[in-house]
Amino acid sequence: MKPRLRKKFVKKVKTRVPWVGHIINDEKIAGDLNIDDGSVEVQAREGSLCLACRGSRMLCGKPRCPAILKLYSFVKTSKSVGSERMLGSSPPGIFVGRIGYPHVYAGPLVPPVLGDTSLFDAPEQWLGNTIDEIIGFRTNLVRGKFRVNVKKPFKNLRFLNRTLEVALSRDPVETEVAFRKKPSGRFLLDGTVQPMGPSAVLRSMQVGNVKTDSRIEKAYSDGDLKAESAVLGLYSNGVPVSKIQRAFSFGAFGLKDQRKLVPTRWSITAVDSTVSRRLIEDEVKGNRPIDEYRVYEFSHLGNRFAVLLTPSSWRYEWMEAWYPRTFWNPQSRHVALGGDWEGYKGRTKYASIGGCYYAVRLAAAEFLAKERRQAGVIAMREIHPSFITPLGVWINRECVREALRRDHRKFDTLIEAMAHVESRFTIGLKDWVETSVLFKDALYQERITKYLPSSPET
Repeated sequence: MKPRLRKKFVKKVKTRVPWVGHIINDEKIAGDLNIDDGSVEVQAREGSLCLACRGSRMLCGKPRCPAILKLYSFVKTSKSVGSERMLGSSPPGIFVGRIGYPHVYAGPLVPPVLGDTSLFDAPEQWLGNTIDEIIGFRTNLVRGKFRVNVKKPFKNLRFLNRTLEVALSRDPVETEVAFRKKPSGRFLLDGTVQPMGPSAVLRSMQVGNVKTDSRIEKAYSDGDLKAESAVLGLYSNGVPVSKIQRAFSFGAFGLKDQRKLVPTRWSITAVDSTVSRRLIEDEVKGNRPIDEYRVYEFSHLGNRFAVLLTPSSWRYEWMEAWYPRTFWNPQSRHVALGGDWEGYKGRTKYASIGGCYYAVRLAAAEFLAKERRQAGVIAMREIHPSFITPLGVWINRECVREALRRDHRKFDTLIEAMAHVESRFTIGLKDWVETSVLFKDALYQERITKYLPSSPET
C-alpha cells in the first residue's frame, strides 16, 4: 500500500494595521509602513518530526532541540515563580500585545530577582552572548498584564501610570506585583520581538526607586511635540533604539490628546522605519557616492551576514536565506530565499519580508550618514540550522551594525565583489541573483551613460 501523503494547508490572512495614521504624521514614513493591502501566506503541515524525535534523535537537523531548550528555561524560571506574588527589578521593560486590537494586554516585565537586570532588556548589548544566555535573560521576565483599550488607555489608570513609570525609567525599577493566578508556563518566541517568559494577569502593582531618563521625560512632558519629532530627537540625543521603542509603545510621545499605546511588535518597526527614513532623506541623499565596491561581513549564532555597498545613489535591498529545518523553513528540502527592496524614492507599502527589513535599513542608514557618503546597499543573511530559535529582529540590526564596524574588502568591479560574497556563503550566487532585484538591475539593465561620451577626466 502506498503511503498516504500528508496534505499541505495554505491559509491567506488579510493583514490590517489601523495604527499608522494616528502615530506617524510623515507621509513617506506612513507610506513605508502601509500594510493595509498586503496578505500574509502561512503554511502548516500535519504531523511533526518532534513527535517521533522527542528531543533525542535530532531529526530536525539542529545541533540542539529547541523544545528542550524552552523546557529547561521554563523549569529554571518556574522554580523562581511559584506563587501569586513576586518582587523583582524590572530592567526596565514593558510589553504591549496586539491580539484583540484595540483591546489588548499590556504591562511590565519583571524578573524574580533584585539588582542590576538592565541586560535583560538591552539587545544592543547581546552580541557577545549565547542563545542560552539570551533566552535566559528573556524567559526570566514575567509578563504582568492588564487589559487596556489602546485608543483610550487612560481609562485604566490603576496599572497604566505605574507601568508608564517603568517605561520612562533610566535604570532597573524595583517592582512588586501580585497576580490573580500563578504565571503560566507559556513562553513567547517570535521573529519580531525578543523572547519573553510566562505571563499572568495583575491584581496589584507597586513600583519604587524610579529614576526617570530626563531625555525621555522631557519628550513625554511636551504635549505639543509630535511622535516622529520625539523619536528623532531622542535618537539624535543618544538614546538607544530599544529604549525609544519601549517608550513609544506605551504612548509616551505625540500630541497630548492623541497619545495611544502601540503593540510592541509595531513600535519596534515604527521606530526603525522612522529613524532610518529620516537619516536617508536628510543625511545620506545628496552626499557623494562611494568610489568602489565594498563587502562587510559578520557571523553570529548560526547566521552569516554580508553587506555589499555599491558606488551609486541610495538604493537598498535585504534578503534572507533560511536553510531546511530552520524555524521558518522546517519541512522543505530546499533553501527558502526571500527579500524586498527600495529605490531612491523609497517605499509605498510595508516590506513583504517584515520588520527585519527596517531593522537592517536603520543599520545601513546610520553607517552611511556617519560616513557622509551615499551608496547602494545589498544586505544578505544565511540562516543555518544551528540558529535553533527566533530571537527577534534586533539580531539583524545589531549584526549588520557590527559588520559595518569591521574592516571591509574593496573591489573595482561588481563581478569581483559578488565572487567574494559567493565565497563567504554556502548558497550559490545564482540563487541570490534570482531572488534579488538590485543584482539583476546592476547586471542586466543597460545605462544611458553607456552611450554618452567619456568626460575629459576619464
